[in-house]
Amino acid sequence: MTSSRLVLPATVRAELLSHAREGVGDEPREVCGVLAGRRDGGGSDTDAVDRVTEIRRVTNVADDRRVAYELDPEETIATVEALEDAGLDVVGFYHSHPETPARPSATDEAQATWTGYVYCILSPAEDAVRAWRWTGETFDPLDVVEEP
Repeated sequence: MTSSRLVLPATVRAELLSHAREGVGDEPREVCGVLAGRRDGGGSDTDAVDRVTEIRRVTNVADDRRVAYELDPEETIATVEALEDAGLDVVGFYHSHPETPARPSATDEAQATWTGYVYCILSPAEDAVRAWRWTGETFDPLDVVEEP
């Protein structure tokens, strides 16, 4: 069984929602990026907790950014390498749903690839940050715990 909690400092939650709000407007678009910190989940310890300490924005290169996201591959590789060099883990990834609720869509499930990692979905309309862990077959919901 994997970790059932994701810990976010209030400042990181605010950064995530601020980035998501940038995708709202005349031409709504999904925004995306990498969650960095300490990855303790994904193993057999049910008390493990993943902690996000910072986010790294990555350009969305999807063909239809209004309803989909695709992390720019080159930026993603550079981001992962920079995080590793800084001694941080890739905890997972985030993207926004500018016009729909913060829950995985069929497209999100079809395109998820990092088994055991966290996928956060942001909804600026709901002021929501929600998280799931991709099992390789489905998304398992996580409790998002905000810390001061």
